[in-house]
Amino acid sequence: MKKIWCVVLLVVLLFPLGCGRQDTESRTLELHEVTRSVFYAPQYVALNLGYFEAEGLQVNITTSGGSDKAMTALLSGDADVCLAGPETAVYVYNAGQEKHPIVVGQLTKRDGSFLVSRTDEPGFTWESLRGKTIIGGRKGGMPLMTLCYVLRQHGLVPGEDVEVIDSIQFNMMGPAFEGGTGDYVTLFEPTATELQHAGKGYIVANVGLESGSIPYTAYMVTPEKLEKDPETIAAFLRAIYKAQQWCVTASDEEIAQAMQPSFPDTGLDSLMIVAHSYRETDSWKQELTMEVEDYGRLLDVIDSAGELSARPPFADVVNNALAKALAAEK
Repeated sequence: MKKIWCVVLLVVLLFPLGCGRQDTESRTLELHEVTRSVFYAPQYVALNLGYFEAEGLQVNITTSGGSDKAMTALLSGDADVCLAGPETAVYVYNAGQEKHPIVVGQLTKRDGSFLVSRTDEPGFTWESLRGKTIIGGRKGGMPLMTLCYVLRQHGLVPGEDVEVIDSIQFNMMGPAFEGGTGDYVTLFEPTATELQHAGKGYIVANVGLESGSIPYTAYMVTPEKLEKDPETIAAFLRAIYKAQQWCVTASDEEIAQAMQPSFPDTGLDSLMIVAHSYRETDSWKQELTMEVEDYGRLLDVIDSAGELSARPPFADVVNNALAKALAAEK
C-alpha cells in the first residue's frame, strides 16, 4: 500500500490536477457500472459534456447489472474501473484476496432507492409493510442491506414481520414487480418514476432519506492499475470531480439535458423530476473523498445484515490521495 501511495503522490506532483490534458492523444478506459441510473448523474455529465474527452480519455461504459458482476469484470481485467457499492471491496478483502480492489472515489452518499407500492398510499407509514412482501435486491448487496437497516429502524424484523425477497438480480427487480411478484419493490431512478407514470406502481417512500448518509456507490480499481497507470486514473477522477462541481450550480433542466444522451428512452421531464429529487435529498457527493466515519457506518450496515466477517482497516480499502488532491485544487 505504501508503494501505491508514493506512486499516486508522484503523479499528483508531475501532473497538476487543476489542468486538463493538453495533447490530443486519447487513452481508452473501460468502466463497468452496476446499473444505468440517474443516481449516477455526475458520471453521465462528465461523459456527455466532454469532460472525459478534455482529459484525453475515451471512456466506454458497460452496464453490468449487479455489483458482483461489475466487480468480477474489474478483477478479471475486463474493466479498468468499476462503479459499484464499496461493500464489494470489503467482501473481496475479507475473502483473503491479496490483490483486493481499492476505492479511489465516492460518487453517492446515500441509498438511491425508492419504495414503490402496487397501490396509491398517500398516508403511507412503514408500519404498512407489516405482513407484506418486498422485492429488496440480492443478498449481500447495498440495496437489500440498507432496506433491512431501515426496516429495523422502524421496528420491523425482515423475515418475520416483512418478507423480503433477496433472490432477484438488480436489473430484474422492476420487471419482476411488473410481472406480479411482491407487494412492494425498491427501485432506482428513472425506473421508479417510469413505473409510476405508466400506472404500474406508486412511489411511497425514499429509502435514502430514511437510512442517512452512507458511502453507497464508489469508483474502484485494482492495485495494479493504480500503480501502473495512475495518470489515467487521475484524469478519470478529474473529469468526475469537474462534473460533481458543475452539478452543484446547474439547474435541474441543465442536468437533465446533460444526462439525456445516456437515457434516450427517458423523457426530459422525467429526468428533471428525478434530478430534482436526488439533489433535494443531497444524494450526490460534491467531491470524491470518502470519510472514515462514513466508512464505519457502511461497515455497521453490512454487519447488521450479518454479512461482515471482519472490519477491514480504512487505509487498506480506501485510497483518498487523488480525491484529496483534486478537492484542494482551486
